[in-house]
Amino acid sequence: MGKSKDARRVAANEAMAIGNSLRTSPRKLNLVAESIRGLSAEKAVAELSFSKKRIAKAVLAVLNSAIANAENNHQLNIDKLVVSRAYVGKSLVMKRMHARGRGRGARVLKPFSNLTIIVSERGE
Repeated sequence: MGKSKDARRVAANEAMAIGNSLRTSPRKLNLVAESIRGLSAEKAVAELSFSKKRIAKAVLAVLNSAIANAENNHQLNIDKLVVSRAYVGKSLVMKRMHARGRGRGARVLKPFSNLTIIVSERGE
């Protein structure tokens, strides 16, 4: 018995990895995601390794996961991989208070983001 297998969300020559609840705002994360869109996987790894942005390490982990998924789960050639899509979504926002003068309080928002990276095999 058991459940039937779900249909793939991406094409046969693509692999996907998702990073949930990354501790940065979507606007900042999108700057890093934008820098790797369209690059080959090898160049994208180099770009993220030398980036000065703090969140680049988390993006690199998601990219390495997508590359590993492509190689192990879908038998794609990692030398031909390209970052075809990298998009960012909003996740939860923690609300905190910061004490201010005269007994007042200010709201501090601590946003989280979701990141999806899809790598595809480039055709010759």
